[in-house]
Amino acid sequence: MSEHHAIDVDKHVRSYMIVFASLMVLTIVTVAVSYLDVSVAAAIALGLVIATVKASLVAAVFMHLIDEKKVIYWMLVCTLAAFFVLLLVPYWTSVTDQVGG
Repeated sequence: MSEHHAIDVDKHVRSYMIVFASLMVLTIVTVAVSYLDVSVAAAIALGLVIATVKASLVAAVFMHLIDEKKVIYWMLVCTLAAFFVLLLVPYWTSVTDQVGG
């Protein structure tokens, strides 16, 4: 029984180390991207893509979302959808103000 437990621990430690190495590589990529001569919009887009990948790795492995049931994923999707809707509210109000006035 303890041998099985040790194998499980080794499996988790291995995945933590892989995510750690991935986060370090992505941090280096983030710094390298900051030196690129691109527009501000492209730099922001690249930074957000890299940050999203890093956050997904952390959420999936360190927060154990990769092992959760589908209900957790649906709650996460609904939260993200609400977040993006709330991000678009200022845009919608500015477009409405420009059209109306």
